[in-house]
Amino acid sequence: MATVKSPLGDEARKVVAEALQGALVDMIDLSLFAKQAHWNLTGRNFKVVHEHLDEVVELARTYTDEMAERAIALGINPDGRARTVADRTPIQQLEPGYVADDKVVAAMTDVLAQLIERFRERVRATDEPDPVTQDLLIEATSKLEMQHWMFQAQL
Repeated sequence: MATVKSPLGDEARKVVAEALQGALVDMIDLSLFAKQAHWNLTGRNFKVVHEHLDEVVELARTYTDEMAERAIALGINPDGRARTVADRTPIQQLEPGYVADDKVVAAMTDVLAQLIERFRERVRATDEPDPVTQDLLIEATSKLEMQHWMFQAQL
């Protein structure tokens, strides 16, 4: 079986692997969280929030792939299996059933704020071991912060 040889040393690869795996879990669950909200949304601002949630899903899916492919390029195996995501996600899930638009906006604002905090920690952690991965994390953080601002403005 062929494997990808990492350009990083063992210690650097360990730090980067942890950062990328955490980011992967966050992005996979963010896409699921936003889709769940998208499907069950109700309220006056349905159309605007419904469409905005699709933007978040698209962002999350794009960076899920980017994080996984970056990991593979470094000889790190990403784990995006449903069980892994379910076991490791710190994202508080929505209640089942219909959810009012104001609750969805508040929940998305909170979730995005939590993700931004974790992504900023990953940016700091990867500064020395791998600036290329850090750059990807900075880019994703910037997009998350923009979405956070847009949801927060609706509160």
